[in-house]
Amino acid sequence: MRRTLSGLPRMLAGFLLLFAVLVSASPASAFNPDEVLKDPVLEQRARNLTSQLRCMVCQNQSIDDSNAELARDLRVLVRERLVEGDSDKAVIDYVVSRYGEFVLLKPRLSLRTVLLWGAPIGLTLVGIFAVFVFSRRRATLEQPQKLSADEEERIRNLIEK
Repeated sequence: MRRTLSGLPRMLAGFLLLFAVLVSASPASAFNPDEVLKDPVLEQRARNLTSQLRCMVCQNQSIDDSNAELARDLRVLVRERLVEGDSDKAVIDYVVSRYGEFVLLKPRLSLRTVLLWGAPIGLTLVGIFAVFVFSRRRATLEQPQKLSADEEERIRNLIEK
């Protein structure tokens, strides 16, 4: 015998399915249609650049994906700079000069980033080396000395008592 959903549970399942379809149909990015440039080549460059810049409000999203007001302002700024004729590098440099390196989702390779990523590895290796040297030095220093004949005789006498 097979049971079927009827009445309220069936209606609830229908609403849940409708909700899932509506939620999954939401737009993939947060840019507004009025931000889109008329030139498709410039628009593609703008989309590429805005996907590389971090939203300073959300911090884990690009400005292309963020709904924050600051992200919208930065998207408009990028498009304005492109319309003025700036190169992609010039636009990125301009935004970095105003907001710092943190605005880049993929930071540039510099001495600072190498130190930031390499310091934990280096400190771990130094620690392992220090433990190795300390344990070897301790093992060589703590070798017991042989007892003299008098010391052995005294120990035997103490044990026999």
